[in-house]
Formats: sequence, C-alpha cells, structure tokens
Amino acid sequence: MFRRLCTVAAVLLPVMAARAAGLPEVQEGLWEIHSQGIENPGNKKTDFTHKLCRDHAYDKVALAMVKNMKGCTSAIENLGGGKFSADSHCTIGGTTVVSKGIATYQGSTSTHSETHTTYAPAFAGKTDEVLIQDQKYVGSCPASMKPGDQMGDDGTIRHHGQ
Repeated sequence: MFRRLCTVAAVLLPVMAARAAGLPEVQEGLWEIHSQGIENPGNKKTDFTHKLCRDHAYDKVALAMVKNMKGCTSAIENLGGGKFSADSHCTIGGTTVVSKGIATYQGSTSTHSETHTTYAPAFAGKTDEVLIQDQKYVGSCPASMKPGDQMGDDGTIRHHGQ
C-alpha cells in the first residue's frame, strides 16, 4: 500500500500543481508516461513506459486521495511560464517521505516533471530517489480500458484497483 501511495503521488505531481494554480484540466483519454528513476544507495537506474487511461473524474479522485493522505502536507507554487513547484512532507508507517518537484506543462496534452524524494528511515533499503517523467496524451482509451487502468509495454492491462 505504501509503495502504491508513493507511486500515485509521483504520477500526480503535475496534476496537483496544475489544479492548485487553476490551469485547464489535462486531456481525457490515454496517456503515455515515460519514467526514468535513480534510487540510492547504489545509483540504481530504472527506465519504463506505461499507459494510463484517465478522465477528469479519475484525476479528481486520485488527487483527493493524495491530498487527504493522513500525515501529509503539501505546498505548490506557480513559477510562471507553465512551470510549477510542489513540495510534500509525509509520515507513513514511521517513514518520513519528503518530495520536492518541478512540473512543466505544454498545454493540456504534455507534462514534464522532475521529483526528488528522500526516505527516513530508508524504505525497502531506499534512502532517496529521483523520478523524471514525461507524460503525453496519445488518444482515446481502448474499449478494454476504463479510467485508472494501466497498460504495460507488453500490452497487458492492469485494471484499476487490482
């Protein structure tokens, strides 16, 4: 559950920043999310892409989940030019999670974000990580996908809530 909450928070950083600043909502439909991460200790690198079916209702529910997480506070600042900073501080299961990120919007169909997160004490051996995400709208969701469903690179669909 903890890992899932951290993942949802990282993916929604750009959405949180935009909603807080009153920007238009992102395009509904299928989004491709390319993530590159570096975890420490060990400078372990990850690089993966998946697709997410989203609509405004899904984004709203997911955002509310992040905003209402017990033990969390966040601050968002509009830096101008479609760029936002977002900082959060959470204590979950005895672990303090501090995230600082920058998100840049290119209209309602593309975002780029860079988030640095620290864990104290370490979570699953991880003390900190950097996550860089490029998200882009790619079209309508396939009929087999509902908002919140994810599709891996191999085409496997993971339905929301599974």
